[in-house]
Amino acid sequence: MRAFRAGDAQGSGGRQTASSGPVSGSRVQSRTCMALDTATLMTVATGITGLLGVFLLLLWIQERNVRALAWWCAAYLFGASAVTFWSTWKPGSLLVAELPNALLFVACGMIWTGARLFHGRSVRPAWALAGAVLWLGAVQIPDIGGSAQGRVVLSSLVVAPYAFMTAFDLGRERRRELAASFRSLVIPLMHGAVFLAPVPIGLKLASDSSADGVFALFALEIMLYVVGTAFIVVLMAKERVVLVHRTAAMTDPLTGLYNRRAFMEAANLMVSRRKRQLQPVSVLLFDLDHFKSINDRFGHAVGDDALQVFAKVAVASTRATDVIGRLGGEEFAAFIPGNISDATVVAERVRTAFQTAGKEISGHAMGATVSIGAASGIPPVEVGVLLARADAALYRAKELGRNRLELAVDAMELPDGAAQPAPPVGAPAAALR
Repeated sequence: MRAFRAGDAQGSGGRQTASSGPVSGSRVQSRTCMALDTATLMTVATGITGLLGVFLLLLWIQERNVRALAWWCAAYLFGASAVTFWSTWKPGSLLVAELPNALLFVACGMIWTGARLFHGRSVRPAWALAGAVLWLGAVQIPDIGGSAQGRVVLSSLVVAPYAFMTAFDLGRERRRELAASFRSLVIPLMHGAVFLAPVPIGLKLASDSSADGVFALFALEIMLYVVGTAFIVVLMAKERVVLVHRTAAMTDPLTGLYNRRAFMEAANLMVSRRKRQLQPVSVLLFDLDHFKSINDRFGHAVGDDALQVFAKVAVASTRATDVIGRLGGEEFAAFIPGNISDATVVAERVRTAFQTAGKEISGHAMGATVSIGAASGIPPVEVGVLLARADAALYRAKELGRNRLELAVDAMELPDGAAQPAPPVGAPAAALR
């Protein structure tokens, strides 16, 4: 806020110029009570900012995987250091007069960078430092550096864009689990709006005798901003940690697919949703053919590679609405929101894609294939019942030669209402045409 204090200091002939150091203690005492409140608020804000910076540093030490915390804690410490430099600055010292302001603008850029990192976006150092560089260059122009209103407007035009960019990067997250809620957007948006206020009234700020009250409001807003932002940062970091642990508990570490527990939960959720519209659901069971032989011939490491190849093929060959998981060993499952015809199309796409991808894995001519069993039903059919039917169909696919799709023995209802038994051997998809 030194830019604003400097502008305030130029309001009367007895005050300091914009390029001078902070107001001395005797002059502060001679000001109005509101000016004393401004100084007090700035002192309190500095102390709070420093303490919150230390708190965020300790939190980052505990949660090193949240890289954004390091940037946020550094931003808070930079901000506290800037105000400390103001209070210790003396004419003739080696400390550059404009360094405190530059540190504040660097802190603004670091908060924005932390918001980008939190959602996995790249760091842009040039943009993060642009505000400080702009300030250091612009204040060398006499009409800006020597003008109270010019310094006020310039600092506003630096701080506000960083605040709006922070809100933008938090708000454009598309993953629902990590999407910024209203609470994480409102604080930077309000901060940016408050700092834009001096732009249209910059001239008035420099000459209005009530400027001290305006600066007191700015000091109060800064204090509320640093506290509110730290609160939101801690909540976001804790939510990220919970999400990481929950994802780890639901994910198969080898393939990255749902594990058995997570698959069953997702499948049951789909059944409950489809039940309201009485829409069918289908399940596909996949089992890699001769997988034990693959492990014996090429080793377990290559066998793991084969499982990973199948997982990638399955993800690429299924739809975004399908739920895929690894049930254990070489057995996988997919839960399909649709009838047996929809499931057959998906199954054949996976089977043919893996037949191609499995010809050579990790440099070994393998010829890996997959057998598939499919079952379908209309909720309130239970997931366990569908899995049992699909498992029986999978067993039959193994008996009939592998690398094929078999449907459950009981007839399935197609969209036109016609009953369709399992397709004949060797032509599983043609039977549904």
